Amino acid sequence: MNAMQDFIRDATTSSFGEDVLAASRSVPVVVDFWAAWCAPCRALKPILEKLAREHRGEFILAKLDTDKEPEIAARFGIRGIPHVKAFVDGKVVAEFSGAVPESSVRSFLAGVLPAPAEKLRLKAKQAVREGEFETAEALLREAMKLDSARFTVRLDLVEVLIARQAYCEADLEMQAIPERERDERAGLLAARIGFWKNGESLAPAAELEAALAQSPGDLELRMRAAERHIADNDYDSALAHLLELVRADRGVLRERARKTMVEVFKLASDAELIARYRKLLSSTLY
Repeated sequence: MNAMQDFIRDATTSSFGEDVLAASRSVPVVVDFWAAWCAPCRALKPILEKLAREHRGEFILAKLDTDKEPEIAARFGIRGIPHVKAFVDGKVVAEFSGAVPESSVRSFLAGVLPAPAEKLRLKAKQAVREGEFETAEALLREAMKLDSARFTVRLDLVEVLIARQAYCEADLEMQAIPERERDERAGLLAARIGFWKNGESLAPAAELEAALAQSPGDLELRMRAAERHIADNDYDSALAHLLELVRADRGVLRERARKTMVEVFKLASDAELIARYRKLLSSTLY
């Protein structure tokens, strides 16, 4: 990293993943592909650095010497320099070639830098990473006031509310998102809320487990125990019961248990747990 400022960096092949791709998930990263022998590069460089200092961290300027780092230049299809690419969330969202005037660079940045609501959203994401969920919630609610039509912000809020176990509020926010605007992420969050709702009508897990110990052959009771564990985010216990149901039943309950296992695979974050039960489910079915 360049010692000049945290928002002006020298990117290399080894640092590109962290200083560009990963960093762009928090703030836009503008990569200047250049070389020492390139006169237009020398004309563009002070403009980019001036604007980076002016914006003071609203974006990161990463300078990559294509002579020293040809692998990265080839990876991103650089055929002529100077070439500038803007990264957001690990992807290229805008680019230009040549030594354009300052006014053109300003216009380029205007299309890349986040709007006020997005800035608040990015701050909220940072607060979540630091475990400050109440701060994140406040930031996201402020962002929604600025741009109520952006359902990405509302989904972020749903996620934060679920993390805080505030399922009632999360459900209300989810209901405000039209079905046509819901993506895969929204579907997973809605599923978590659905399992919580279902769990509200079930007895505590300990009580269900005690009853199951007395009646291990009661498959409906085992299904309720599995659903209670899902609502409690105890996915290991839930999957164990669901797998037993798939093994023990040959009717409607078996298919219900199988489908529920697939839903849990999407919700759980433990890759080892998911892989183990996927293998067990596959061997049971086939």
